[in-house]
This record gives sequence, C-alpha cells and structure tokens, in this order.
Amino acid sequence: MKKQMTRVFLSLTVIAGALSLNSCKKSSSSKNISRATGWKINAKEGGFQYNSDFKEQETAPGLVFVEGGTFTKGKVQDDVMHDWNNTPTTQHVQSFYMDETEVTNVMYLEYLDYLKAVYPPENPKYANIYKGALPDTLVWRNRLGFNETMTNNYLRHPAYAEYPVVGVNWVQAVEFAEWRTDRVNEALLEREGYLDSEAKYKPLTGESSGTFSTEAYLNRPESVYGGEIDSLQGKQKRDSVSVFAKRSSGIIMPEYRLPTETEWEYAAQALVGTREYNNYRGRKKYPWEGDYTRNGQRVGRGDQLANFKQGKGDYGGIAGWSDDGADITAEVKSYKPNDHGLYDMAGNVAEWVADVYRPIVDDEISDFNYYRGNVFMKTAIDKDGKVKILEDNIVYDTLPTGKVVAVNLPGEIKMVPVDEQETYLRTNFSDSDNRAYRDGDPGSSRFFDRFSDEDDESQRKMYNAPKHKVERDSAGNLVRQYDTDNYRTSLINDEVRVYKGGSWRDRAYWLDPAQRRYLPQYMATDYIGFRCAMSRVGSKSKTKNKTVRGKKAR
Repeated sequence: MKKQMTRVFLSLTVIAGALSLNSCKKSSSSKNISRATGWKINAKEGGFQYNSDFKEQETAPGLVFVEGGTFTKGKVQDDVMHDWNNTPTTQHVQSFYMDETEVTNVMYLEYLDYLKAVYPPENPKYANIYKGALPDTLVWRNRLGFNETMTNNYLRHPAYAEYPVVGVNWVQAVEFAEWRTDRVNEALLEREGYLDSEAKYKPLTGESSGTFSTEAYLNRPESVYGGEIDSLQGKQKRDSVSVFAKRSSGIIMPEYRLPTETEWEYAAQALVGTREYNNYRGRKKYPWEGDYTRNGQRVGRGDQLANFKQGKGDYGGIAGWSDDGADITAEVKSYKPNDHGLYDMAGNVAEWVADVYRPIVDDEISDFNYYRGNVFMKTAIDKDGKVKILEDNIVYDTLPTGKVVAVNLPGEIKMVPVDEQETYLRTNFSDSDNRAYRDGDPGSSRFFDRFSDEDDESQRKMYNAPKHKVERDSAGNLVRQYDTDNYRTSLINDEVRVYKGGSWRDRAYWLDPAQRRYLPQYMATDYIGFRCAMSRVGSKSKTKNKTVRGKKAR
C-alpha cells in the first residue's frame, strides 16, 4: 500500500513539474505573440520587430535615480530680499535622473578636447566652435583682488580636476548636455553591436568626414558619420544589410539636459528622508535634516555641512581649523550627499536650471512637471520629403556679450518652430514659443492699452529687459548697438534664466533649495556651475510595491 501511494505521489509530482515547465514556456513565449493580431513578434521571417525583453531604463553615466512625487515648491522660511517670488505651490514631479555631482572641470575638458579634435580651431570654418565652448576664465578677476592663480589654473590644472566647472553660461551648459547625449548613445550602440568598437574614434582621428548625432541617427541613419555609417556597422549587420537601432529598440537614452527648476528643488529638498507613510514629518530648511548648517551628529560634530560664505571676509574659517575646508569652490563629494545621494545641492556653486525666470508660478495652468521655457520645434523637411541634415552649415549665435556660440553643428538635424499644422484646433498649445505664456504680460503692464493702435510692443510688455544688438562686420569686428529705449521697465525677458542653490560666495540664506535667482542666459560667473538631468521613461518606481495594484486586498 505504501509503495502504491509513493508511486502515485511521484507521478503527481512529475505531472505538476511538467505542467509548470509548460506554463513557464508558454508565458515566456506569449510575450512574442501579439495580443492584437495573434501574429508572431520578432519573427525571423519578418513582420513586427520590437524589444519585448525590455525591463527598465538603464541608469546612464554619472546619474542617480530620483523617484518622483508631490511636494510644496517655493516654501521658504525667510524672504529678506522681498522678491515675493516664492509663493508656495503644490507640484508633482515625475521620476527622473540627475547628476550625482556638478559637472567638473575634467568632464568639461573632455568636451573641449573632443571639439578641438573634430572641429580644429585652426580651420577658419570651425574656429568659433571650440572658442565658443570655452569657459570664461576671466570671471575670477576682481578689480581689488589678486585671483590670477585661478584665472590661469582653475580650468585646466589637475589640482582642480574634480572641482565644479564655472565661467560657463546657460547656452554653453545646454550645448554640453547635447554633446554628452550623443557620446553616451554612441557608446551604447557600440556595446549592443550596432556600431563597430572603434567607430566613435573615427571623427577624432580624422578618418571620418562627419560625427554622430542621436537625432540624425534615429531619423536618417544613413547620414551619420558623413554618410559612412554602412562601413561602421557592428555585429548587428546581417547579410551585408545595415540594421539600425530605433527608439523601439530600447537602447537609445533620452537626452541629457538641464533640470527644470521644479526638478532641481525637489531633488535638493530630498524630502524622502522625512517621509512617514504618506506624509512628511515637519519641514526641511536645507537639503539635510535640522535647521543648522553644522553637523550635530556624534562623529564630525560642529563641522560645516556645505561650502558657503559664513560672514564678511569669512569664506572658509580660521587657518588650521577650517570651518568648511574650502575658500573658493571645493572638490565634489567633499560633503555628505542628501537622501537622494546627490552631492552639493547646497553650497559649492549655484547651478543653472532650464527655466525662464518669472516671479509668477502659474499652478492654475500646470501642477505637473511645471516648467516655463517651452519652445516647441519640429524637424525640417527638404523638397524630397526627407529630414533635413545640416551638412556643412554651422548655425552660430552671437550673444550680447560678443561671444559666438555654435548652436548647431554639421551632421545635426535642422529644427524649425511648429506651425498651424501642429497647432490647429488644439487645446493644449497654440504657439511654438510659450516662454511668456500667462506671465502677467500684457494685461498687467502699466503701459498696456487694449484698444491702442500703437504697434510698439515695448510699450505693452511687462517683462521687457533692454535688447542690445551685437553683430560682427565683414572684417570680423564687433559692432555693439545699445538699447536706448526709454520705455524699458524691467531687467527680465525671455532670455533670463533661473539659477538655484547657494555657492561659495553666498551666505547661508541662499542654501535653502526654494530660494531662486536669475541672470541673463549669456552671462557667466565664478560661482555658477551646472549639472545635468535625464527624464525617466516607464515606471515611476524602481522597487515593486508589496501589494499588486488592481487586485483586491484581503
């Protein structure tokens, strides 16, 4: 009897195992069967090809994950400047990634080295590309201060390699982020076998007549590397036929960019450290716990928690017992990170963010991923119906300071503003440029007259900072035409950008993440740097909840 029961048990075990293996096999193969048509996905014979094995976005180089959520933006303890631009508003932020530290000198030098190799400045056609990317090292000079050591050494000397780069204006920071996007995606395509292992070095050695652009690769891959992409295909090339990655491949990363003001403030606050169930315990004045700038823990008690100016003439403390270990900027990671793992979100250098500055935060229109600065663009199409590629054309922008910056390089896609084809009968946007949308202009301007026949818009704008015209003549000389309009009433316009966080030059007041300041996007200083961010695609969280959403709780 016992033997019979044992046989029955073993038989049932074998059957159960077979069924489980069969169900596993079925579930693993079912993801490659279309729930719409029943056709095979990724069939060798052809048909619909899709990355059905994608799990989640990979964390790109230099970044850390910041899980999104709800917080109160603009919640400051003091308003000694009487700006009245910090009205608290409840905002929701999607999950995103942010640089662990500020962009450092050595990171920026890699960018300069690349530009110099691919676009040699001795070639008159390329001269302004490298020159326009150079940080302004003269920001260290002071009429009554001896700072020539930093002027000559801060950017390039190895002693400052891991210090945050400064002297970079907002436009240059944006261009760096675009370059970084292309280099990272180039390396990923090589890793996944879409490009040869040495393809990315071809432009550096002069063996390729063009470089790699992510958007050009996605829209017109045959144009990449000056049209030499076919000879640079990697292991994915099949039967002499080029195979290109697409967005649906799940390999191409979203772009590196400047964080929005809302993202930066949310990441700096790091309220995750004060969360209790679905509430925040109290509030935080700084990116760390407590209301003080000194360490209150047993180990390191009394040490400053950030690099900032502690008083008039006091940038670091008394020699031999320094309060913060730095007089100018400090090496990144010199202080503890916040609860998101981000370093120097208070002190060291203030940081550019993407937003155009306005005192008004219009949460009536948006309380989700709030951002002022949208200029919606689309790809330009040539007469053959193909996406336009800038071949030998380089688009430069002459800034009001006279600095010439390349905003489009050879091999990149030409972009144009959206028009009525995209805006007709839409309710969510009606114009390409939305930087001044609902900012109190023109209705709140003291010069506004709704029924006036006056065409001069300067009399109807609330935010109408002076517009100086700067250009170069045929001999290359700088011609400056200063704005002498008597109707200018503000220092704010659509090219004034927000910067956040305190710096080595600032008092503790500015360490509050909710504080905000602004500067024209073409200006650079010795106390403003930047870090990059990247949007997250897919799930909000990296960790699974214990309960499965959508199923009944028991």
